[in-house]
Amino acid sequence: MRRTFLILALILAPLRSAACELALVLAVDISGSVERSEYDLQMQGLAAALQDGAVSEALVNAQAHVMLLQWTGAGRQIVSIPWTPITTFDRADAFAAAVAQTPRRWRNFSTAVGEAMAVSLAGFDAAEVAHCRRRVIDISGDGSSNEGIDPLDMRAVALAREVTINALAIENEEPGLVDYFRANIIAGPGAFALRAADFEEYQMRIRQKLVREITKQIAALE
Repeated sequence: MRRTFLILALILAPLRSAACELALVLAVDISGSVERSEYDLQMQGLAAALQDGAVSEALVNAQAHVMLLQWTGAGRQIVSIPWTPITTFDRADAFAAAVAQTPRRWRNFSTAVGEAMAVSLAGFDAAEVAHCRRRVIDISGDGSSNEGIDPLDMRAVALAREVTINALAIENEEPGLVDYFRANIIAGPGAFALRAADFEEYQMRIRQKLVREITKQIAALE
């Protein structure tokens, strides 16, 4: 009997390692308040965080699927990098390199956070991620919503669909933004919002955020 269990364990081990633990949307703010240099800091910071050993290892261990979304005003959200399976470290490095090279789609438009949430949620309807156990939206921005769908409406949708939304508030222009994100955007058990004082601090904070949401850590990060 013990031998039978051992054989079953050996057979099933590759299947468990191949299972997708996490589908993750990276939703980055490209609204008019984000200057060209700040956009570069954001994308290079995100790419560097994705190449960090702790982050890439967590992604590979989770056999994660990751998507990059750029968002700004109403009707202006685009999937810049479609769902990508991060099954090896080479794939993780390639995805990070693609993030670093992603051109900005729009500039000088408003901040439609609710619509960014809506497009991110729709991304989980794709067949590529139907088998993923957890679904998480990682949304970062430097301003509160001033156009389009009310974020609270999309927060309710996320809760109904059992999608977690975490946020990173970049407070270079809007002090207290993290409190707005906590009240209006984050959703799901263990959901959290972190604060970056400015885009220079973004890289450190997005790394902390990715480690925390990929590995489901619950320790507070302030």
